[in-house]
Amino acid sequence: MDKLIYTAMTGAKATMGQQAAVANNLANASTTGFRAELHRLRAVQVQSQAQPTRAFVVDATVGSDFSTGPLQRTGNELDVAVNGKGWLAVTLPDGKEAYTRSGSFTIDVNGVLRTQGGLEVAGDAGQISIPPDNSVEVAADGTITAVPLTGSRNAANAVGRLKLVNPPEDQLVRGGDGLFRLQSGEAAEVDEAVRVGGGYLEGSNVNLVEQMVSMISLARNYEMHTRMLQGAQENDKAATQVLAMG
Repeated sequence: MDKLIYTAMTGAKATMGQQAAVANNLANASTTGFRAELHRLRAVQVQSQAQPTRAFVVDATVGSDFSTGPLQRTGNELDVAVNGKGWLAVTLPDGKEAYTRSGSFTIDVNGVLRTQGGLEVAGDAGQISIPPDNSVEVAADGTITAVPLTGSRNAANAVGRLKLVNPPEDQLVRGGDGLFRLQSGEAAEVDEAVRVGGGYLEGSNVNLVEQMVSMISLARNYEMHTRMLQGAQENDKAATQVLAMG
């Protein structure tokens, strides 16, 4: 009886965690560069002398789906999409680096290139600043060229280069802000092989149909666990009545 209650209770709790992850995936189905969360459950034996055979359920493989999302042409000169594997580096307020696939950038009042969330876009040589009255062109290697809106295009000059990295995916962890970081906390090295496309954005890699099916399956799984708890309670009542009659 004790084993049944414990297993069903932990299974229901872990299933609720999975439902929250799937709900988050569905909510970000249209978020630029979003990577779907992955969760898997498994049974683990409780290390106890009192109940050595009792098991509980844990969310064992919390991770991310790193497959690429669809590219969408926007024509916006400040939009950048990574072509294939790789990441765009951004600088956090504390000076550390984080990585994203969302290349929807903007220019602040000081001419600094930033994300839509206000984070500074990291360059391989530091801050990237765009001169006023200039348009922007982004090359495949991440080089950003400022082109004067007036006068000769021959006056165009490179103002910086996006820091493009491609660290091992198994070393990346997702933060609460949706950005990825290296487990070591260090900054990743520049990868010359990473390529980007200007005027494009990468869509979310969430498969809506797959996530909806998963949500239905999890709802049924949760219902099964709660029924097991109810069955255990009914069995306990019946056993108590039998003992009372004796």
